[in-house]
Amino acid sequence: MTRLIAVLLAALALAACSSQQSQEQVKRYPIEGVVKGLDARIKTAVIQAGKIDDWMDAMTMEYQVKPDAEFQKLHVGDRIAATVVVQGERFYVTDVKVVQAQ
Repeated sequence: MTRLIAVLLAALALAACSSQQSQEQVKRYPIEGVVKGLDARIKTAVIQAGKIDDWMDAMTMEYQVKPDAEFQKLHVGDRIAATVVVQGERFYVTDVKVVQAQ
């Protein structure tokens, strides 16, 4: 029984370290761009954006938009300012502000 408790405590400690480490890897970058396309089915927007800090050069690419309420703000042709949240190889756009509507 003591051995089982020790194993469980070790597992919990590892999980806590892993959770803290993954939180440290989350980065947020400001993004400005123009919405070129939308896919309501999978909540993605194709955004033509300028350089994003040290994360990405200027380019047009597809971003997932979270939460759904942020996606609902968008229309093709809108100029936006938002935040890109990056964790490892996963990323999404949030905190969307329409700067100039279509």
